[in-house]
Amino acid sequence: MQRHRDGEIIRAGAAEPISRAGDRAVGNVVDPRSQAGVETAQRAPVSRGRLPFGVYLLAFSLFAMGSAEFLLAGVLPAIAEDLRITLSSAGALISAFAVGVVIGGPPLAILTLRWPRRTTLVATQAIFAASVAIGLLTDSYGMLLATRFICGLAYAGYWAVAAVTAIGLVTPDRTARASGVVVSGLSLAMIAGGPAGAMLSYFTGWRGGFWGVAALTVAGAILVLLALPATSARTEPSARSELRTMRRPQLWVVYAATLLSTAAYMISFNYLAVFLTDVTGIPGVWVPAILVLFGVGAFIGLSIGGRIADRRPTHALLIGAIGIAAASVLLAVLAPHVLAVVPLVLVLGIAGFVLNPAIYGRVFTIASEAPTLAGATTVSAFQLGISLVPVLAGVALNAGAGITSVAWIGAGLAAVTVPTVLLDRMISRRRP
Repeated sequence: MQRHRDGEIIRAGAAEPISRAGDRAVGNVVDPRSQAGVETAQRAPVSRGRLPFGVYLLAFSLFAMGSAEFLLAGVLPAIAEDLRITLSSAGALISAFAVGVVIGGPPLAILTLRWPRRTTLVATQAIFAASVAIGLLTDSYGMLLATRFICGLAYAGYWAVAAVTAIGLVTPDRTARASGVVVSGLSLAMIAGGPAGAMLSYFTGWRGGFWGVAALTVAGAILVLLALPATSARTEPSARSELRTMRRPQLWVVYAATLLSTAAYMISFNYLAVFLTDVTGIPGVWVPAILVLFGVGAFIGLSIGGRIADRRPTHALLIGAIGIAAASVLLAVLAPHVLAVVPLVLVLGIAGFVLNPAIYGRVFTIASEAPTLAGATTVSAFQLGISLVPVLAGVALNAGAGITSVAWIGAGLAAVTVPTVLLDRMISRRRP
């Protein structure tokens, strides 16, 4: 082990430096010996200032694929009319995608464990684009449902491997920031990709937006193939090691925080259109712009969270959870007041996405010897949180509660997130 002139410690044989600040991070301690399972770039030097181009390339590809998730909700009536099915049947296309994401990530992580990361990324993008295209070329509802499920599988596989690849391109003390940038592709899909695809579909038919998604995904795959540095694990990947890592209770504490916090902000977001028109009294024409405001908040939250999560992950998690709870309570209490509700939508987006980089940072710290399966399960936890939203909201609304009840449910879920974060911190402090 030798000392670098800038005060960093360089491990003998290591590809990248580990900063002292990263090693002292509260609740996110980096053990130099535990980095064996994390990938390193075989070429392209790591910048200490701006993140490597490959990280942003991974974010662009996630933007392309994620746009399909947010586009579908905007064209459901058109799909139902074209295929002569009910609106609820068309809505099952959303569920098929979600089920694919929830159950697809972990098995695909094990299946592709020994594949080169770049190969896995390109393969999942190719499968995703092909599935989208096949679904667009058929008039069969059953075929479209099947292709949506396959899209979910490929999407989960790409997201998990992209996160692991991103942290392999940066120094260990910047993993949360790199993960945050990759996930920001999803917030951009919410802000721009989904609305732009819906507008394209308005002029070209519902298939037009999805053809745009397929084209962007293919472009992303080509760029990944040509411009992303090859990466490799420092040790031979082992399915047994990955599965052994998943037995750590602390990892499931973080997954619980992931599921709870995701459901906490998404339950308000998913019912925001009805909330704004029926309770706040905002004309429907303004609803899309306010939904975009939530996406802008998500992007800001990811930027803030990515910069603080590597050094103080517990702070980022607590700020996000408490922020979601406060914003949700204020939305419920101040629902009739336009001047209060609109900025609160922005605050909810910021608070909800401040947590995401810290969640990935915690997962990759706890499971640093075997990050692939752990990262894939994180994706499933996010999607499972989103999938629980209709169930929780349905219970309240079917019982006769008003639409403001969803904001109260979100506040309750966020409040429960706080003790799970504190439990994670307590376990970290007790570890030798």
